[in-house]
Amino acid sequence: MKLIESLICELDAGLRNVFAKPLASRPLPVGPVAPETAPIAASDSTESMRLMRVNHVGEVCAQALYQGQLAVARNPQTRAILEHAAREERDHLAWCASRVAELGGKTSVLSPLFYAGAWTMGVVSGLAGDKWSMGFLVETERQVEAHLDQHLAALPVTDYRTRAIVERMRLDEIEHGNSGEAAGATPLPLPIKAAMRASSRIMTATTYWV
Repeated sequence: MKLIESLICELDAGLRNVFAKPLASRPLPVGPVAPETAPIAASDSTESMRLMRVNHVGEVCAQALYQGQLAVARNPQTRAILEHAAREERDHLAWCASRVAELGGKTSVLSPLFYAGAWTMGVVSGLAGDKWSMGFLVETERQVEAHLDQHLAALPVTDYRTRAIVERMRLDEIEHGNSGEAAGATPLPLPIKAAMRASSRIMTATTYWV
């Protein structure tokens, strides 16, 4: 019965993370007000929306990853790190969804598929042990940091609102990775890192469009 209850809870969490409107515990980051004489061009607005849709799916995956790791984590320190990161990533999820809507777009229809894959990876990394779980967290956050650096370079310079969100997210990802390293994370083998990067490229290439 306990297994069935756990599976029901995981399903409920998945449905809420993918389909329910996310709520942030922190205010939406805001940057400098763009000059009225320099509005965002329609093409730039579309580009920002697509990049934020990619980021939204990335945050869906983050929720799935941490949910999967928490499902099997037993060490109190590990759970505390994962729960803290998950709370802040939930803010990111809400911020990205809000900005996508503001820019006139919709979130990706592929979110459920990527959630399932990330949740599975979270469970597997958690079952491997706390040090490996933290190693997976660290590598994930380092790759996300690099990904957000690319987005900051690609975003229109006049889109202050989107840039403020991405910059705040980037700082949070760095802090999450540092927490995992401080907890004694085991560095992941190069083949696993490469596989994670390949999965990220697939997610980015598809959700940019749908």
